[in-house]
Amino acid sequence: MRRKPTGCRHAAVRQGKGNSMQKFQPRRIRLKTGEELVIREATPQDAAGLLDYVEAISGESDNLTFGPGEFDLTLAQEQEYLAAVQKRSTAIYLVGFLGDELVASLSFTAGLRKRMSHAGEFGMSVRKSHWNKGIGAAMLGAFLHWCRSTGEIRKVNLRVRVDNQPAIHLYEKFGFRQEGRRSREFHINGEFVDIFFMGLEID
Repeated sequence: MRRKPTGCRHAAVRQGKGNSMQKFQPRRIRLKTGEELVIREATPQDAAGLLDYVEAISGESDNLTFGPGEFDLTLAQEQEYLAAVQKRSTAIYLVGFLGDELVASLSFTAGLRKRMSHAGEFGMSVRKSHWNKGIGAAMLGAFLHWCRSTGEIRKVNLRVRVDNQPAIHLYEKFGFRQEGRRSREFHINGEFVDIFFMGLEID
């Protein structure tokens, strides 16, 4: 699967409405390769593995908002972040595994204030060695199913490079629409790159 959007992975998360019940039921999805993808909610115990994962993907694509060595959260900070996400009913951090290998992640956080709590932005990534297997579609489908089940999330937003046509096609397949364009969002290797804002209304 190709690398996806630019979304803000670690937006501020405060402890909000909690839920003692598991808010995301793990899903097992058979990929077109025959492999089984397991999607579940991340926990603080995943922090070390996620930091390694983020450092690995930072060198695999220019579609991210950071490069190698630029994502500098400590293990304790990552654990704290994941614990806070678990406690919020309008935030989720999903991880995808093939066997014991972490191959994908997706994070979403809705607004903290009441007037903004119905909407948020997500970011998603897949390890380059596992592109074109349908992992991104599986992660996105599982995420949107969760959004609809909350009864709270009414709008999902994302940002994507204008030249990332595989990602744009995937999002449009799931009903996302382009809502605007921002120039010079990225500056990579001396070149500026624009992004599209895309959104999906949950009704």
